[in-house]
Amino acid sequence: MCRRGGLLVVPAAPALVNIQYDEKYRKALLEADLAIADSGSMVLLWKILRGETIARISGLSYLKRLLGDSRLRNVDLLFVVPTESAREKAISYMQLEGFRLRADNFYVAPRYGEEVEDAPLAAMVNTRRPAHVIIGLGGGVQEKLGAYLREHGKYRPAIHCIGAALGFLTGDQTPIPDWADQLYVGWLLRLGRNPQLYLRRFWVAHELPGLIFRYRENVPPLVSKRKRTR
Repeated sequence: MCRRGGLLVVPAAPALVNIQYDEKYRKALLEADLAIADSGSMVLLWKILRGETIARISGLSYLKRLLGDSRLRNVDLLFVVPTESAREKAISYMQLEGFRLRADNFYVAPRYGEEVEDAPLAAMVNTRRPAHVIIGLGGGVQEKLGAYLREHGKYRPAIHCIGAALGFLTGDQTPIPDWADQLYVGWLLRLGRNPQLYLRRFWVAHELPGLIFRYRENVPPLVSKRKRTR
């Protein structure tokens, strides 16, 4: 990503299920330049149902490695965050880590609707030409935003869709210990801390075992939302 740029996606299990329902999300994943297996539940299910081991790289470990690369100290960065609070915490964290960043290195994204488009952000990226655009939004949204920026770009930055990983580092979200990340149970800790919030999110992933068992490495067909609700 540092050498060639492009779009990197880190799909989590709840969002990954939508590959069969959301055409634009599906397109963003399939046409990404690089996708890494972040979902611990997906990796475990694949091992159980297929008997095959997938090398997992969590979004958190990927982001730590990325920010630890000395090359990022000498190039322009742009972070896309969900709230003003997330922005303030990210600024403080990055400055403590020795990055010389200002407030304009951070962009607070609006609340996107069904269509994930952001002309002001695309214009900012094309004008400033940051080497790296790091998007820390929710799964299913950030991938479509990353694809939009790549499609409307006048050059080829590295666009990293790393979800909650940035919030784990900055304190905007409750941190995930390294041991939990390595044992694939970060999602379980989040569920235990706030079951009302995450139970509904994670419940969506109950379709994932069936998708893996039925389609294996093939992409499942698109299903209309109307059919899904029946």
